[in-house]
Amino acid sequence: MDTREAADRPRPGRRRRGLAGLAAALLVAGTLPLITAPAAQALANGLAKTPQLGWNDWNAFGCDVSAALVEQTADAMIANGMRKAGYQYVNIDDCWMTHDRDAAGNLVPDPVKFPDGIKAVADYVHAKGLKLGIYEDAGTATCAGYPGSLGHEKQDAASFASWGVDYLKYDNCNNAGNSGTQQNIDRYSAMRDALAATNRPILYSLCEWGEFQPWTWGPQVGNSWRTTGDISDGYGSMLSIFQTNVWLYPYAGPGAWNDPDMLEVGNGHMTTAEYQAEFSLWAAMNAPLIAGADLRHLSAADLAIYTNTDVIAVNQDSLAKQAVPVAAGGKPAGNNGLWVLSKPLAGGDRAVVLFNSTGASATFGATAAEAGLPKADDYQLKDLWAHTTTETAGAINATVPGHSVVMYRVSAGKVGSNVGPSVTLNESSVDGAAPGRPITVTETFTNNGRTAVKQADLKLSAPAGWTVTATGPTRFTNVSTGSTVTTRFTVTAPTPTTPIETDTLTATASYLWRNQQGTATTSQQAALVSPVQAPYSTYSSATDAPAQYGQVGDDFAVNGAGQDVWSSNDNYSAIYRSGVVGTNATVETTVTSATGFGGYAKAGIMVRNSMTAAGSGPEGIILYVSPSGGIQMEWNSDGNPYIDSVTPDNGSIPSTVPVHLRLVRAGASYTGYYSKDGQTWTAIGTVTVPGQAATQDAGLFVVSASSGAQALITYHGLTVS
Repeated sequence: MDTREAADRPRPGRRRRGLAGLAAALLVAGTLPLITAPAAQALANGLAKTPQLGWNDWNAFGCDVSAALVEQTADAMIANGMRKAGYQYVNIDDCWMTHDRDAAGNLVPDPVKFPDGIKAVADYVHAKGLKLGIYEDAGTATCAGYPGSLGHEKQDAASFASWGVDYLKYDNCNNAGNSGTQQNIDRYSAMRDALAATNRPILYSLCEWGEFQPWTWGPQVGNSWRTTGDISDGYGSMLSIFQTNVWLYPYAGPGAWNDPDMLEVGNGHMTTAEYQAEFSLWAAMNAPLIAGADLRHLSAADLAIYTNTDVIAVNQDSLAKQAVPVAAGGKPAGNNGLWVLSKPLAGGDRAVVLFNSTGASATFGATAAEAGLPKADDYQLKDLWAHTTTETAGAINATVPGHSVVMYRVSAGKVGSNVGPSVTLNESSVDGAAPGRPITVTETFTNNGRTAVKQADLKLSAPAGWTVTATGPTRFTNVSTGSTVTTRFTVTAPTPTTPIETDTLTATASYLWRNQQGTATTSQQAALVSPVQAPYSTYSSATDAPAQYGQVGDDFAVNGAGQDVWSSNDNYSAIYRSGVVGTNATVETTVTSATGFGGYAKAGIMVRNSMTAAGSGPEGIILYVSPSGGIQMEWNSDGNPYIDSVTPDNGSIPSTVPVHLRLVRAGASYTGYYSKDGQTWTAIGTVTVPGQAATQDAGLFVVSASSGAQALITYHGLTVS
């Protein structure tokens, strides 16, 4: 947590320092980029020789921490197999103490949350074979306003040691002006020395947010250091943090790790594929793997991610090298959002991660040489998520869906006799699909293996109502190493029955090698749109991705991107009606479903003087639901061009979908309501919005808060009375 999280309205785009200088060092030739860092001696406390694994309460619970929660989580980590998989630390974040120190200046555990104190919890956790972590701040107060440790380092460190604490997360709020690098080093070093003086091994996690490049001085001070601002449970937040942390590989090593913040796996606002991507990237970057979810109630899919021991083994590998971004095929690393990471492992293997950060499926990869592997006749590819093993003559490729990863453990010259060839199957875009209009879809099959494919049969399947006709041969024989075969299909979409209907088209290759059968599949989604009808109009100020709008009767859908509607950001997509809100009016809708909706994304009602005047003031008011913010209103409080105020605070009213929303205007006053059943309404608040016209536009809007990624929101009704 940081100061921006403690403010009334943290934004997903909060300040994170870029690494343009490091990125500029990329080599576009087929070699690994070389970035040198000054040699740094790691903190000599003997801890975190590999990245720490554990749990922290903040992302899922905020200030709602207690002894019961910590002890139940420890029990859950044993019951669900996380302790066995290597997770050690059970960490308490902010809000565990009282607002005042005692007469002797000691920190006091909250007697309601921790009735028997911290030591009793530590004893409980230790008895389970786990370790306890705690939180403090290198300032006068923590981010939530509790006593900080600045000036009390020795006293607080002694308390932690006496309680049996094994881990300290040390934050950066209320930090005496934060005047520069040396001031940060001094504040964090004071606690380092205080911890060392206790003679108790306490892992030291710096939470400086990357403000003054802690990777350059952190190794001498702590065991890990945060490299960015706080993460939120949304794909855009995760991607932004990855794009910073990935370039810091020269600075990591045993006992000293780049920390891109806690894992969001299990918090519910990303897809399983996106959570697999986060876990894979964090593991390859040798990041601490600190779960930030409610471990007592994980889904089977989320638990399978946390307990994937093959991926954890990459993170915990004794060579302790962070993955390096690979420049492949003469293109820079991360070109067009397609990332190849290569991590050397003890014994000579490499972990190779293919990360497609874009929204569309893509076939890509690198050669074994580009990934840093030695020359060999063939290579074994162990897919750490599909749990399959194939062989390749040198191409490390895959067809990777958008927002997804394929993660391999690659071994040179260790191919078993019963291992089949690696193949890739690609399906061309169906973005042009529209009701009744034929398009051509191309299916491409490539054999990357040393072993020949004797026969390959290609097909394309679609849901009922679609027509799919092959326009060329679909069976191919003797597909040799490196060879590609292609066929085409004519595809026609039906008329959709919903505002935006999302259908999946799946390409399949059934192939034969050494008299054994193999299958490869890939799929993509086609969005079929029923056009919006008068008197409704559409508008988007989001330029990072195109918007789609649909309507069937009183049902609407908006599929849009956009950074935010807050402060200088005014990026949204909307279906609206012009001039329908008078000085006394009520606007209602129901948000019925949400897909791709995470972090501080927002969807609901927007009322403003002109829906098409984005970026000009005075902006009006929005009433919305947000995964991280909950149900809230934001408005322009002073007549300037920007929305700048919010009520209530984040998370005060938990996010829920479906949800009914009602916005009532009475002159310059606006009152927001929500309902879970459409019958019982709860007021959110009443606010005054200056500079609003006598007649205004009303619309249904969406902001994905995830650059380049759309959120698909469906609504029922847009009534104005």
